[in-house]
Amino acid sequence: MKKKIIDILKEIRPEFDFSEGSDFIEQGMLDSFDIVSLVSSLDEEFGISIDGLDILPENFSSIESIIALLKKNGAKIV
Repeated sequence: MKKKIIDILKEIRPEFDFSEGSDFIEQGMLDSFDIVSLVSSLDEEFGISIDGLDILPENFSSIESIIALLKKNGAKIV
């Protein structure tokens, strides 16, 4: 799952190394438009629908927070 998320992030912002980032939002690696693209890609890749109430910066600040969000929204961990 982690590799899939990193691959999606690299498609959106190829200029950053998301495997090393500690806070993607604070470090300017993702902005609000990127998060919209990310939500759409995650929904499609994992066959889920991320709740609009969960679209908060803190849920997209790291790989771990994205994984937690996916689990909360019913993604199967592979």
